[in-house]
Amino acid sequence: MTTPGPPPTGPGSVAVLLAMLGRRVREEIDAALEPLDLSMRHLSALGHLARRPGVSYSELARRAGITVQSLQATLRRLEELGAVERRGEPGRGRVAELHVTPAGRRLLGTAEKAVAGVEQVMLASLPRPERALLTRTLVGMVGRLGDGPG
Repeated sequence: MTTPGPPPTGPGSVAVLLAMLGRRVREEIDAALEPLDLSMRHLSALGHLARRPGVSYSELARRAGITVQSLQATLRRLEELGAVERRGEPGRGRVAELHVTPAGRRLLGTAEKAVAGVEQVMLASLPRPERALLTRTLVGMVGRLGDGPG
């Protein structure tokens, strides 16, 4: 692990800091999910699918922020883990529906606890009222960039 240099200042520094933080948080989350044979990509797809069973491949890929091709590999891994199953017969214009299995819901809960642990470490020095303000601020920023959470 390298020691970070001084934080950037000036125009664009907040955007650069957020990008740096995003990369670092993703690395930490991926490390926390590794014992579960998951990555952030898998967790994202599983979480979206749990909230919207039967969603189309293209919509799920868009919500998870990945390509349809990458989603296929992601779902294949989730199926191997027994977390996702396809229902319905594909063909004749019908698309198989994707659903989270009971094992997938348990895996999702375990994974979400791992992510919460990363968040707890990251926010440890921030008082609760400031955490709430940070959350509201970040949600607003994401919304203004045109892609609201979830």
